[in-house]
Amino acid sequence: MVNKLKIVFVGHVDHGKSTLVGRLFYDAKLIPDDKIQDMKAKNGESSIIDYAFLTDHFKEERYQGITIDTSQIFFKYKNKEYVFIDAPGHVEFITNMITGAAQADIAVLIIDANEGIQEQTKRHAYILSLLGIKKIILVINKMDLVDYSEKHFKNAIDSVVPFLKQIDITDYSAVPVSALFGDNIITKSNNMLWYDGKTLIDIFENIESNIYNKNNDVIFPVQDVYITKPNSHLYRTIVGRIELGKIRINQQIYVLPSGESANIKSIKKYNKSIEKASAGECIGLIIDRPLFIERGNIISSKINGQIITNSFKATIFWFSSTPGKTKEKITLKCSTQETYCYINNIKKKINSSTLEFIHTKKEHINRLEVCEVEIITKIPLALNTTLENDILSRIVLIKDSNIIAGGIITKIYKGE
Repeated sequence: MVNKLKIVFVGHVDHGKSTLVGRLFYDAKLIPDDKIQDMKAKNGESSIIDYAFLTDHFKEERYQGITIDTSQIFFKYKNKEYVFIDAPGHVEFITNMITGAAQADIAVLIIDANEGIQEQTKRHAYILSLLGIKKIILVINKMDLVDYSEKHFKNAIDSVVPFLKQIDITDYSAVPVSALFGDNIITKSNNMLWYDGKTLIDIFENIESNIYNKNNDVIFPVQDVYITKPNSHLYRTIVGRIELGKIRINQQIYVLPSGESANIKSIKKYNKSIEKASAGECIGLIIDRPLFIERGNIISSKINGQIITNSFKATIFWFSSTPGKTKEKITLKCSTQETYCYINNIKKKINSSTLEFIHTKKEHINRLEVCEVEIITKIPLALNTTLENDILSRIVLIKDSNIIAGGIITKIYKGE
């Protein structure tokens, strides 16, 4: 099983995210001829390919020229597999952008070489940092509009790097491209001989999937438990997706938050028995003990790998038009874990574009504000704050079935 590297593409509206993804598919020769014909747009007597058409599925998106939802596209180049996540750039669709970014391992932050860093560029970068995504590829796009100028490329980098350092993103690489003409996407550009770095696809090829899982710890959030009774024998099959690590038959595992242990008796995939499975695979587990397991439990390879608690500090990004209030009952989701919670207090509020502190009373959180908060949950959860396990540190807050905020746990209060 080859782990798929999940890459989210973000950036200011009109800086070329969807065009870049479409161009990657075109240059990799992964688009059928009939689809290429569909992608052609007539412009007077000329005929050009609208690469963004591939990722902008909805009619209203193509009409308005913006991405309003998050699309996932599976991409294979040579022997490596990827999941490309195209996230919206417009401020009105920030919820969808966070939904896409929360699933990613790394991010591509796209910046127009002529316009440079914009307010929404900063906001997207900040959200990536909040979600624990620390590895960024800076794509300076539309180099064709600035005559492939090295000076414009360096100016764009100089405008964004200081901001990235402020939000604790230091692991980045940069590549100048023209998504429209394919410069430095898959093929090295003859228009930018001054650039001696890798193409975008070569940068992807040199990144390992699950890059932060150095200890190979197992994290298997339980999606559901199926009960079957073939041949008068009762079987409980625990189903879900391996988020980290590898699982094998006879391996000892722990069920959180209870801490009970068992050994894996068999592993099922598509109704077939397999000996082992890796991160990214959806499987069913049968264990050797009749433990009570339900959706929201976390199966781990270590009893002490996660912290069981109902109290923690988090940095959240508020994108609901309805202000948040302390002590208000809301729903929290962390992986498959779900429970009621409330914000106990608001430590500080930050402008998501300028990073300046907001000096107003801290009983409310307004739209597009970033806040450090303390959260109390109704039941204990299995949580973690390490880069090796950001699956159990990313949270989403929900009210009336609407996502109102998202963020990352920064400190866990043990034993509370």
